Amino acid sequence: MPTSDTRIRKSSNAMARVSKTPSRKPGVPVVNHKITVKGKGEIANPKPVDLNRVLRLLQDPLAVSLKERHLFTLKRVVKTYHKGFLLRDLENICKILDICTEKIKDHPEYTPILYNLLKMCGLPFLKEKTSDEVKYTDAAKQSLSQLGYLMRVPNADVRLQTCASISSFYNSATTKPPGPGLQPLSVSSRRRLLEQSGVAETLVLSLALLEDQLAVRLQLLHTLQVLSCTSEVHCELMLKAQAAQKICVHMNEPDPSGQLLFRSSEILWNLLERGCPQELTDQLSNIDCILCLKEAFLNQLRHGHRNYDQQLRNDLLVITTLIAENPKAPLIESGFARQLILFATFPEMKSHNPLTRNLKLTFNNEDFEMKKLLLNLVVVMSQDLSSVQLFREGRVMLALMYLVKPPDTAQSSGRGWTPVQQEELQLQALATLTTVAPLMLEEYMTCQANTCLLMLLEWCVQEDAYFGQGHSFHGTGGRGSKKAQLRYCVRLLRSMVSLANPIINQDLCDQGAISLLIGLLMLLGGPDDEDAVALEIKADLQLILSTVCESDLHRKELFGTEGVDMTVLFLKMNPAKFFSGMGHSKLILSTVDCVWSCIIGCFTNEDVFLEREGIFLLFDLIHSSPMTMHGVVLGTLLELCDNPKALPHVHAWRGPDGQSAPHLLLQLWRQEEEDLGVQRDQHGRITDPVRPLVHAHQEQQAQEWTPAHTPSAAVVDVAENQRCKIYSLFCKLGFEDLPGLVAEDYITLSIVSRYLDLKTGEVWEEISRELALEGVRPVTPDAEALETISQATEDTAKRVLEQQSAMLQRQEEEEAQKERQTYAEIRSHHKQHELTAKSWEHFVAKTSDHKILKECKKRQEKSIESSRPKAKGKDSSTIYHHTHIPGLQTTTFCGRVMAVESTPAHLTGGPLANTDLALARVPMQGGALQKLSQATQQDLEHPKAVSVQ
Repeated sequence: MPTSDTRIRKSSNAMARVSKTPSRKPGVPVVNHKITVKGKGEIANPKPVDLNRVLRLLQDPLAVSLKERHLFTLKRVVKTYHKGFLLRDLENICKILDICTEKIKDHPEYTPILYNLLKMCGLPFLKEKTSDEVKYTDAAKQSLSQLGYLMRVPNADVRLQTCASISSFYNSATTKPPGPGLQPLSVSSRRRLLEQSGVAETLVLSLALLEDQLAVRLQLLHTLQVLSCTSEVHCELMLKAQAAQKICVHMNEPDPSGQLLFRSSEILWNLLERGCPQELTDQLSNIDCILCLKEAFLNQLRHGHRNYDQQLRNDLLVITTLIAENPKAPLIESGFARQLILFATFPEMKSHNPLTRNLKLTFNNEDFEMKKLLLNLVVVMSQDLSSVQLFREGRVMLALMYLVKPPDTAQSSGRGWTPVQQEELQLQALATLTTVAPLMLEEYMTCQANTCLLMLLEWCVQEDAYFGQGHSFHGTGGRGSKKAQLRYCVRLLRSMVSLANPIINQDLCDQGAISLLIGLLMLLGGPDDEDAVALEIKADLQLILSTVCESDLHRKELFGTEGVDMTVLFLKMNPAKFFSGMGHSKLILSTVDCVWSCIIGCFTNEDVFLEREGIFLLFDLIHSSPMTMHGVVLGTLLELCDNPKALPHVHAWRGPDGQSAPHLLLQLWRQEEEDLGVQRDQHGRITDPVRPLVHAHQEQQAQEWTPAHTPSAAVVDVAENQRCKIYSLFCKLGFEDLPGLVAEDYITLSIVSRYLDLKTGEVWEEISRELALEGVRPVTPDAEALETISQATEDTAKRVLEQQSAMLQRQEEEEAQKERQTYAEIRSHHKQHELTAKSWEHFVAKTSDHKILKECKKRQEKSIESSRPKAKGKDSSTIYHHTHIPGLQTTTFCGRVMAVESTPAHLTGGPLANTDLALARVPMQGGALQKLSQATQQDLEHPKAVSVQ
């Protein structure tokens, strides 16, 4: 067996022979790597190193003392892979790195080798085949993860190079091809491998090892900044390792370069943007982190004069605002909240506090941003009621009211802001007051805020040279006008009025707010505006009026005719606007609420509203609005129908298609039951007499136990749908002699009329079911009472069902009778058309064919001849008198010609004697009169004339 010395000598001789091998000919292609030296052309690389042999050499216990041999071999490895490591070699490279890491403790000579290997790790990995990227994914992830663990090496250069290699691997882009047959990994692939390796978490954990190495800490923070700037995965891994807390606690350590605070704040900002804000807040919500933020902010505020320092100050303020959103953060306990409130009221409120005594603002853009951030921080801190006392001590209300004053009334000497900045601060102060003022009612009244806001409203509607810029978030829609100021001023008033504080509301009314708001609504125009901001302003104004006038009769009288005209104007909104998405639906709801709160309850306003056809407008709104609006409108109508003068208006209303108000209400009832899933047959009749009103949702809750303090499903049903309101309206209108109803309406009306009885039985049935679910058996009298009530409800439902069936049967009979009459008319019309057609065909045939005409003539003469009277025998008892009187003119009647001869006077006994006439009967044939045989030639010329003798 050869000894180890023999193997070593053979290996040395082989390497010597390799070094003496002549170079290849110029014509033979070289597959190996090449090293390009600038200015010296291309030099061929040595042959690729067998990493397995290198590992055997390094791991061989017999070769431990061959340090120079190890260094020479490792230098060859570095020289071979100067363009990057192959994916298939990463596993061996990781082992080599581990060996070098172990040897560096006792042999510092390995440090340059490890440094160079780490430098190669910053280059993109190389793949020989496309499939290598998938095949060696695990090896690549393991090698990158190994880089993070190299931070434990107690060598500053190694740590610096480790951080630099990770940053380079994450962002470097290859500009030159690494060699023939090789391709570097893309940037996206490299970043994905880094995310999967978890190296970011390892780097964060290594921060504890670098407390006394500032340069390494800065380089590590730079690497973490690079990793967190684009990757959410890295941010999650860093937060998992408590990166926010560890970085924040050490960011105020001494650093002559100033990069420590900058890098720390940038990492925190990246974690805020791409990580979990809640996790970040939880890590920073401790007294140590808040004190560090406080120290950093105050230092930048007092000593930072560069634009860079002011930007860093504002970034710290944003992070502080995020912490303030956490109610568990000890912001007040640390004293930071009091100082922030002090800065928020500066320079409006003068103070002798040392922090602001020598504080100077340059009123540049960064100071302006800080001012807006401080106002926003006041809003965030107001969520904690313990901050209200700090607001009072810091005179926040007075400072905000100073900012909201119109520019022409504010003291120019106290402000150094530009007009554009003043506008933005004015709008943000109004928005801040909307949240803060309801918490400070005493200070609100002390500052006479109602007076200031009403003056601001008057300024908003004045015409002057003011030109709103509308650049900020709060200035949306207000460019070129004061609409933005009007919007936030009205919103603030709505916020205060909604508190229902009698002192504030009375103070508003005493200053003429009702007439001012009504006039402002009329000035802004009708409801068909296409501006979302204008629509919001109108809706808020109406809500203010509704809240102020709701429970006070005197204020409703102040609302008066002008207010009624305003509501009527807005009720005439085009129904097509409801679905515009601009806010018209909110405006119409606020208008109906204004009718309910400001008009109903005051007879004078109600009479004016009825005169303006307000009932008609409300029913038009029900007809054209979606189902979601019906509840408010029906409630308003129900209250309004308490006035007896309103009922004739309800009966007189007719819809666009001629339908009446009762028909519309019954149609709403059917639609409501269809949406609820109430069981009805195809004709609308009751199908379940036991539970005639129960819908699908109630059936689902029937099997659930309901606590005693929770309303049952049957009771909640009364408030959640409109059937109760429709029933109440019919109680006022009556259930008989209703106009415009059809058979289907009468079927529905039979259910509506019994709604209260059926609902009462449903509630008792629900009580019985709940007792059964709880295992409670009522006493015998109570059980009998419950059974009687249940039976009575079922009998009522059955009677209603019988009425419905009878109505349906009558309807079917009426429809059958109408159908028979319709068919009879159709047959008569067809018969008449046939006779007319035959008559016309006969007439055409006579006029077109002479033979047919002659035949018709013969038939006519024959008919005439047959119609003449026959001669009677001598024994005939009939005596015919000649009626021809000589000298008497023939009298012609319409359609007949008669020759009348009077009887001589000597026979009759006088001129006035009656004349006896024997009129011959004129037979009818074919509808035409025939001539007698004694007719004259003149009579024959008239087909319809007859002469009677």
